[in-house]
Amino acid sequence: MNLRGRRRREEPEINLTPLIDVVFLLLIFFMVTTTFVHDAGLEITLPQAQSERPERAPQLLEVRISAEGEYAVAGEALINRRIETLVRAMRTAMAEEEFVGVVIQADADAPHRAVVQALDGAGRLGIERVSIATVPAPE
Repeated sequence: MNLRGRRRREEPEINLTPLIDVVFLLLIFFMVTTTFVHDAGLEITLPQAQSERPERAPQLLEVRISAEGEYAVAGEALINRRIETLVRAMRTAMAEEEFVGVVIQADADAPHRAVVQALDGAGRLGIERVSIATVPAPE
């Protein structure tokens, strides 16, 4: 006579959460390491070609801001500090020549408002390439 109750045999269970974590970490590891590998499978010599250089390289429109907050666009001083005048001057300068972007050259003591207005003016004209000029610090 068997007095022990019938024990159900439990099925073995595999928890997938740690497995997914490990696979995800391996995927990240391989993605990061393969972006830095510059292994060229073939050694090649590129052909030479002579092409004409463009007459003028693309230029950046210069917007200068003085310490007093006065503007100059492409070397021309503006009559006032209003944003409408700045936008009109930038639009005129861009219509005369082909500029690929704007570089803002602001004095170190220029008011923050003047720099923001110059950035806003470039944004109103749809200019996507805007940079602010700096000089390297002395060592």
